[in-house]
Amino acid sequence: MNQSIQPPRQATELDMSRINQDLYAFIQSEVLPLTDVKSEEFWAGFQQLIEDLAPVNKQLLAARDEMQAKIDQWHSERQEGFEQAEYQEFLKSIGYLLPEGDDFEIETANVDEEIATLAGPQLVVPVKNARFALNAANARWGSLYDALYGSDIFPKEGELAPTKEYNHARGAAVIGYAQEFLDKSFPLAKGSHKDVLQYSVFSSHLLAYFEGGVTSGLEYPKQFVAYDGDPNHPESIVLKNNGLHVDLELLRNDQKDSNHDSIISDILVESALSTIMDCEDSVAAVDPEDKIEVYKNWLGLNKGDLEESFDKGGKTMVRRLAEDRHFLTPLGKDYNLHGRSLMLVRNVGHLMTTSLMTTAAGEEAPEGIVDGVVTSLIAMIDLNGKGKFKNSRTGSIYIVKPKMHGPEEVKFTCELFTRVEQLLGLEKNTLKVGIMDEERRTTVNLKECIREAKERVFFINTGFLDRTGDEIHTSMLAGAFIPKGQIKSQPWIGAYENWNVDIGLECGFTGKAQIGKGMWAMPDEMAAMMEQKVGHPKSGANTAWVPSPTAATLHAMHYHQVDVFATQEELKGRGRASLTDILTIPLLPHGMQPTAKIINAELENNAQGILGYVVRWIDQGVGCSKVPDINGVGLMEDRATLRISSQHIANWLKHEICTQEQVREVMKRMAEVVDSQNAGDPSYTNMAPNFEQSVAYQAAEALVFEGTTQPNGYTEPLLHAFRQKAKAQ
Repeated sequence: MNQSIQPPRQATELDMSRINQDLYAFIQSEVLPLTDVKSEEFWAGFQQLIEDLAPVNKQLLAARDEMQAKIDQWHSERQEGFEQAEYQEFLKSIGYLLPEGDDFEIETANVDEEIATLAGPQLVVPVKNARFALNAANARWGSLYDALYGSDIFPKEGELAPTKEYNHARGAAVIGYAQEFLDKSFPLAKGSHKDVLQYSVFSSHLLAYFEGGVTSGLEYPKQFVAYDGDPNHPESIVLKNNGLHVDLELLRNDQKDSNHDSIISDILVESALSTIMDCEDSVAAVDPEDKIEVYKNWLGLNKGDLEESFDKGGKTMVRRLAEDRHFLTPLGKDYNLHGRSLMLVRNVGHLMTTSLMTTAAGEEAPEGIVDGVVTSLIAMIDLNGKGKFKNSRTGSIYIVKPKMHGPEEVKFTCELFTRVEQLLGLEKNTLKVGIMDEERRTTVNLKECIREAKERVFFINTGFLDRTGDEIHTSMLAGAFIPKGQIKSQPWIGAYENWNVDIGLECGFTGKAQIGKGMWAMPDEMAAMMEQKVGHPKSGANTAWVPSPTAATLHAMHYHQVDVFATQEELKGRGRASLTDILTIPLLPHGMQPTAKIINAELENNAQGILGYVVRWIDQGVGCSKVPDINGVGLMEDRATLRISSQHIANWLKHEICTQEQVREVMKRMAEVVDSQNAGDPSYTNMAPNFEQSVAYQAAEALVFEGTTQPNGYTEPLLHAFRQKAKAQ
């Protein structure tokens, strides 16, 4: 397919029957009055935009199906195996693997520093959950002491175990760890931060005072950038390393007590530089009511008035967006820091439709098109300065676009964004696009995908889960895949991760756009994260996803340890990762049958993960949650994790590694396990033993047994259908 979108036609007369009335009322009363967009022109233009672009969207989806059918046919004729060279020639012949054009560099302009010139953690949060969204936006700053004290960085048993009252031994360990971080990231010319009795600002320099009247400045004096309070006895000291700030909150000597063995009462770390407010994989929004709730929270974030009340210890707490932070430079001038993460918004992909708008033929509109218009309209409030706070200081709207397959789909997104800009009266390229490199056809054509968006792209990233789900579905008929736990150790995944960085650097991302890495999925396993996730900045990625504000604060330390932009310069000299490795499918050797023990363990692990996530999605409308795995370890689960698990079982069924009866037996057993894991939740409904009456259980079975026929292995069509059924009961 090489479909080019025609220029916008004159908007036809408005047909109110094609617009959901709740959406209309919401936008009319709460959004449009905060913009300069005229109501009649907006709705007529919106309606015409859908009429023009919905057919192209449909053709792109049809092209996916046609290509998959050709791949399935090719593999079905080669059950004894195939040569890699033959495989690549086939992929070229059907337009799956495209010719690569000349070298180029992206031209994206007006990009905020959090995207272009800073490196640090990134949060992804369901915008449908107001409290989570506010916590994430406020995670620009986090207490290092709290993050360390509350996590498993220190043992949760024995002398250092957290107790109901403050554990002084644990607190001392926390302070010691934090002081070591300061010594490594902000070393003094002599001595250690742990021995400092007082800090002061003298002649525009930071001085540290020790026993006996000994003083020292910083080894790198320019790291001291600001302070608050009396320069002789400042209340806080702001230091800067690798572009990231750290705020040392200080006590006076007369304030020190048994809880504070240090003059530093806390260390506030600049943590989540950016947050993706997610309308997609972490959200269960299956009807207009759900979707408008999503849009209302996005509106509240842009207006700056979103609030959420909750009970904590018998007290009502109110969460609001944090204020900016104000200090003085060493020379006494204003030094202001952003109080919140830069907010990006993730729209849905091209697949799903919504009844919020319909075409003239009565068909539901592509949900991704509706998302593009509505989230951009709402973000205009920030651009126009009508909100309480400022999100983008450069006048950009950042839209992360997931699940695009190849350059033509990226081109379509860019043309959609052009049409949205025309509709809303925005300057060209105001809408920036984040390309999620999570589908196989995008990976192998990544340079050409970026070329299509070279004036808009602000972000590429990798994601093991969706990428592996697409790997399995694309090659469903090639053979049986190896056990899921072994896939990460295969050559293709390492090549994929390196390829993403290599292409990004070749296309000039340094200083202009983000190269991102995927989620740390175990929010309670922070000690392991601190050991392993430093690999992301070392890989050349200037951002990586974390599952919580606490994780953001801890992961931020890695970006003090690693100068990502210097690392990127070093990596530019290495050769590009191997395309052959990327296209090497992680299959079991032909004819190999895993042992019964391995098969059972694999089915139990996958089935328990599927059920644990799906039961909350279907019964409670929770799109992202920490779900205990079969060993009781809490894992962050969303539709991407569900996609890989359901596709893996579907693949083993297809190649007769297991039987339907075997899978059903395991799933029913695992449903009982999941029920017991949720026994403390009063809103939970058991799946066992009445499996026929459990909509959630039926959904989980359908995801597995109908997995081979789902479009690209996506879970959304079935999840939406079963959630709607559950809501109707």
